Amino acid sequence: MSKSTATIVPEPAGPAGPSKAFIVGNLAACSFLWGSSYLFIKLMAGEVSPWAIAAGRGLLGAATLAFFVAMRGQSPLPRRHELRHWLVLGTANGWLPNVLVAYALIQLASGPAAMIQAAGPLVTALFAHLLFAEERLGRRRLTGIAIGMAGVAILIGPRLAEGGGTALSLLAMVGATLSYACANLYVRAVPPQSGDPIRLALGQQMVSGSGALLLTLAFSGWGALSTLLPHWQAVLALGVLATALPVTFFMRLIRAAGPTRAAMTGYLVPAVAAVMGVLILGETLELRQIIGGCIILAGVFLVSTAPAGGRAR
Repeated sequence: MSKSTATIVPEPAGPAGPSKAFIVGNLAACSFLWGSSYLFIKLMAGEVSPWAIAAGRGLLGAATLAFFVAMRGQSPLPRRHELRHWLVLGTANGWLPNVLVAYALIQLASGPAAMIQAAGPLVTALFAHLLFAEERLGRRRLTGIAIGMAGVAILIGPRLAEGGGTALSLLAMVGATLSYACANLYVRAVPPQSGDPIRLALGQQMVSGSGALLLTLAFSGWGALSTLLPHWQAVLALGVLATALPVTFFMRLIRAAGPTRAAMTGYLVPAVAAVMGVLILGETLELRQIIGGCIILAGVFLVSTAPAGGRAR
């Protein structure tokens, strides 16, 4: 993120702010759909390269959103003032974390991977404190961040010490979490007149899919794309249901309610992913993982539900 971003103070969403029904409805939709993405990726992990999974996910998401935008009477091609936003979001919230998550799920179960990503709201809140006056951290939020980071240490510490592929998978999930947090904050700083949520979601997926496709061809060749065909149901569900729809809801939510509230999806996604992993994939959770995940979620809850502590500059 550029240094100039730190000086931007966004315009308020509106005098009354978003309703509780709007926030809860979008949070629930995003959390369920994004939580299911771990299941769909896990069904392909080990048989399809992370590059190809990210490419299929992004291209299908882009095609879905492009059709929706065209139905609204708009061109799906980028406008000049949108190019920078599309490139940044397509990287930080697109192909980069998509590749990292797909790589991580080769080694990790769905539940622990989603629990690591649940720390995203903690990172978001900390960065938002530095960037936005209305997102200042109070004592409760600082306590929540400390508690959440302790949970992350419990969850990943022993496995990092082991080294090997599992440690690399854990680091990949940490990298994806940081990338998502930066993207959330960038969306918050996009001027309202330049940030139609639907078009931001479209641009993100267009850059995400095309970027991942180029990486697939560069590192794995055309043959890697053919491995998607036997898993076309999972790819379709991942691209449309678990990508295009939730990213649209999330863009609306983050523009209306701010990055800290929107990041509460991180509080719900791990539960959805863990339940689906246990019930559908037959995964099991270690006691340490459950304890670490609960501590992370407790920290996220404190951060996300604390009243805003800052004043507008």
